[in-house]
Amino acid sequence: MAAPILRPETREESIIYYTILWTWGFWALGALYIVAPVVGWYLAFVALARYVGVSSHPCDRPPSVPLGVVVWWVSMAAMLFALVAAHINFELGFGSLLKSSIGWAKGWALMAVFPWIGAMLPIRAEIVYRATNKLALQTLALTPVFIGAALAHLPHPLYTSPLQIVGGPGPEFFRVELYSIDETNGNLRWSFFAPWSPAAAFIANISFVFALYDRSRFWKWVGVASCIVISVLSQSRLALVAIPGVVVLLTILCNLTRPLMLGAASLLSTLGFLLATPILSLVEDFSQKFTQARAASSRVRAILRSIALQRWESEAPIFGHGVVERGPHLVEHMPIGSHHSWYGLLFVKGIVGFMALAIPLAWTMLELLAKAQADRVARCALGVMIIITFYTFGENLEILSYLFWPGLIVIGVAMRRRFFNPLRRRFNPPPADQAEGREFVEDLEHVPEKCEAVFRS
Repeated sequence: MAAPILRPETREESIIYYTILWTWGFWALGALYIVAPVVGWYLAFVALARYVGVSSHPCDRPPSVPLGVVVWWVSMAAMLFALVAAHINFELGFGSLLKSSIGWAKGWALMAVFPWIGAMLPIRAEIVYRATNKLALQTLALTPVFIGAALAHLPHPLYTSPLQIVGGPGPEFFRVELYSIDETNGNLRWSFFAPWSPAAAFIANISFVFALYDRSRFWKWVGVASCIVISVLSQSRLALVAIPGVVVLLTILCNLTRPLMLGAASLLSTLGFLLATPILSLVEDFSQKFTQARAASSRVRAILRSIALQRWESEAPIFGHGVVERGPHLVEHMPIGSHHSWYGLLFVKGIVGFMALAIPLAWTMLELLAKAQADRVARCALGVMIIITFYTFGENLEILSYLFWPGLIVIGVAMRRRFFNPLRRRFNPPPADQAEGREFVEDLEHVPEKCEAVFRS
C-alpha cells in the first residue's frame, strides 16, 4: 500500500518543511549559517508566546514543558554562565564577551531551542523525515555536477558570500565550494552544503536515520542512497562506522523488553566472556586501521587533544578560557580543541561546560531509550541521539548545530510524547495511531475542541 502524501498542515510545519527543502538555495547564497538561528529563535518565541497565553486563540496554548527540554535549557544556560565567568577571569573585555554571547545564541543555544520547538509546537516528525528525504533527492541529482566540477578543474571555492560580514566561526561557513582537495594526500573530497567534508557525513548520517523511519519505500531508499554517497565522497571514516553502528544499536536498544532480544543478549554476553581475548585483538586491529586510514589527520587530532587537555588542567579547569585559540604550526593552526566536542568544551568552558553537555545528553538518551520500547518517533529520536553522541568525538557540535537542527526537532517531538509501559502494552495496546508513533495535527482554528489531541502524546 502506498504511503499517504505528506503535506504541511500548520504554519510551523510549513516553515520547517520549506526551510529544509530550500537548503541548497540558501547554500548558494551563503546564508545557511544565518537561516537556522533566525528560524529557530523565531519559532522559539512563537512557542513562548503561545505558552504564556499571548495567542489569538486560547486553544493554541501548548501543554506543559517536558522535563527533558527543561534540562537542555538549564544546561545551555550553564554554558553561557561559564562563558561569562571565563571572560571575567581572563579580562577579555566586553567586546569579546558580546561576540562570544552572540556565538552562543547561534551555537549551543540551538541545542535547547530546537527541542523546545519540537516539543511545544504542532509539528509532526513525519514532515521532517519527508522534507529531509526530498533534500536527499536534490543532493543525489546535484552529485554529478560536483564530480564534473572536480574533473573539469573548476575553481574552488567558487566564491565567498558577502553575508560573511554578519560574522561566524570562519569564512568556510559562507563559501560556495563544489569540491575540495585534501592537503595531506591530494585526494578529492566533497563537502556538499557543509563547511567541511566530515560535517557533511555527519548530517548525512542523521538523514539516514530519518530515511529508516519514512513510511514510503521510495523515499526510504532515496535517503539511504544519499547517505551512502555522501559518506563515500566525503571520505569520512566515522560515517562509515556510524551507519552500521546505528542500525545495530537501534535494533538492540529498541527491543530490550522482548524475550528473544534478552535471550540473544545473554548468549552474546556468554560468548563475549569466552572469546574476550580474540575480540579485544580484533578491536585493537580495527582501531589501528581506522587511525592509519588517514594517519596525518589522526596525528593532528591527537596533538590538538593533548594541547587542549594540558592547557585546561593547568590554566582554567573550572570555567575554561572563554574563547577559541588557534593552535601552533604543528597542527596547521587549527583551533585548539577542535575536531572533538569534549576536549573543546574543556578548553573553552572548563568542567562546567563539559558537564553542561554530558548531563542533557545522558538524560535524553535514557528518556528516549525508555520511550523507544513502544514508540516509533522515540526510536527515530534515539537514533539521532546515537549519531550525535558518536560525533561528539569527531566534531564540535556547537558550530554545526545550524545543520543538524532537524534532528533536534524530532528529539523535541519525542520528548512531548507519553511513555507507554512496553510490558503492559502487549496486553492492552494503545490505539493504532499512538502505537505506531503517528501524530495528526488538526486545524486548530476550525476544530478547537480537538486541539488538545495535537499534544496528546
